[in-house]
Amino acid sequence: MEFQLKQRGRASLHFLSDLAVSTSRFKSRIDADIKAAGLDESTMADDLDDRLRQVDAALAESPAAAALAALTEYSGVNHGRVAAAAFDEVRSELEPRLKALMQGPTTIEPIPGERRPSYADAAWIHRTTGGWDGHEYQGFIHGELIHREYVARNYPGDIFAQRRQILSVLPRRDYQRIFEVGTSSGHYTLQIAAEFPQAEIWGCDPSLRMLEQAQRVANERGLRWRLFHGSADRTGLDADCVDLVTSYIVLHEIPREAIHAQLREAYRLLRPGGDILFSDVTRYAALNKAGVRWAEYNAVHGGEPFWRESASLDLATAARDAGFTQVRSEGFGGGIYPWFVYGHKPA
Repeated sequence: MEFQLKQRGRASLHFLSDLAVSTSRFKSRIDADIKAAGLDESTMADDLDDRLRQVDAALAESPAAAALAALTEYSGVNHGRVAAAAFDEVRSELEPRLKALMQGPTTIEPIPGERRPSYADAAWIHRTTGGWDGHEYQGFIHGELIHREYVARNYPGDIFAQRRQILSVLPRRDYQRIFEVGTSSGHYTLQIAAEFPQAEIWGCDPSLRMLEQAQRVANERGLRWRLFHGSADRTGLDADCVDLVTSYIVLHEIPREAIHAQLREAYRLLRPGGDILFSDVTRYAALNKAGVRWAEYNAVHGGEPFWRESASLDLATAARDAGFTQVRSEGFGGGIYPWFVYGHKPA
């Protein structure tokens, strides 16, 4: 959807985005301060909490660490507020168009008997002010303002193309019905639709505001998606009803028990011969001690309460425990991000 922000709103978002770029230079200085304190792979504690305390003590007098913490905290607290204010400046112009796009072939319906999972309210996701249901148009604010005007501007590479590239892992191109876990505002869903134009697409998300944006995105393009309001832990849908279950960078937003539940539910939903493809953040097992420390730092400042337990989970074992075979758990394209787990339900 084409639209124009007011100068103040656009400049405020771009300032925060540029601020994030500028903070990258502090990281090399902080790494140097850590090394100067005598901490390396051999001297850092094996226990993660002990290691975090070690590094914090080593950086107590580091100007670079103090500057990064202050600027990161400023961005974390303010990006959602700034994006909402930018939207409110143009709301009167956009609202009639947004309301009109609620009408069309894509529908939203509740998951039968589903209750909102408690973990969905454990924190404001990404520290977005009010969480993903905190504004009447939070789906648009997140999908079109925060994601495109803030995140994507300083992301290394094309954050949207990456969503389509991960689908190349799949061994088939003839999926007839695809179920997406964590549809959010529809960015990954669009890539699924482009890659598998013949497939019927279903999706779910605990956030109604996010699903409403996905609905608008689909209706604007004349796409017919079936969206369910609720989590994928227990969908209540018929068994053996889809050919692929997939998600993109969702697992780190939920606790370990929910990941296991979603894998079991994916297995139940899949027809024999179907596949799963879940992508997520880099596994801690694939990082060195310093890398894990930085991941923890970003998780804490980014408002990610389940990042550690998710990133510490052996996804291959979890998938096999759910019944999947031919399991692969690795970084995409020989890298370490995005990480994915693939599994097959035997025919």
